Amino acid sequence: MKLLRYVLMVLLLATPVHAEEIYDLIFKQGTLTGVHHDLRYDRETIVASNPEYGQRHSGDVVLSFAPDDMAVLRFLQGDQHRNLGQFPATVGNPIIMYFVETVLRDVAHEAGGSPFYIRNRIKEALITPAPIDDAMIPLGDGEVSVKQITFRPFENDENRERMGVYGNLEMTFVMSDAVPGWYVSLSAVASDASGGDGYSNTLNLMPEVAE
Repeated sequence: MKLLRYVLMVLLLATPVHAEEIYDLIFKQGTLTGVHHDLRYDRETIVASNPEYGQRHSGDVVLSFAPDDMAVLRFLQGDQHRNLGQFPATVGNPIIMYFVETVLRDVAHEAGGSPFYIRNRIKEALITPAPIDDAMIPLGDGEVSVKQITFRPFENDENRERMGVYGNLEMTFVMSDAVPGWYVSLSAVASDASGGDGYSNTLNLMPEVAE
């Protein structure tokens, strides 16, 4: 994850100011300041061509806190759990890096081709100028004001047709100061020819911890 952030910063040096603003929103720092309780995200993964893969990677991701200002991520599925790593809580919410890394892994695993090529296209997309939409969305018993950004990493890629459904990949980031940890939802969706979900990877902040 440190390598991914470094590469994004290097690419950012050659991008317009607006792209820098996009980067600062998506990888916002200080998002765990003042958060003193666990955050739980529901993760659902759908891979139409490989249902078992999707089921294996669906569950809850829990962010908790450890001594020395560390944030700990764990993946829970029923009675089983897996540690995902520890990260400096002072930097920001590590759920964003976890999400990007899992999308990179999923697409590279399922689409085939060069994993490095796929990773570079997604990394470049995340620092490309894009519209920032302001909206109100329901959350829990009320509504929150959010900022939403959507990227299509392979929209103009010359190899898009070779990637099958993954050529249609859309990555959407929904963020709000009104919720702990900044991220309301993170999603990557690739529709198949019929408009259904050929691939979907979503992380949603659970409503009970959104207040």
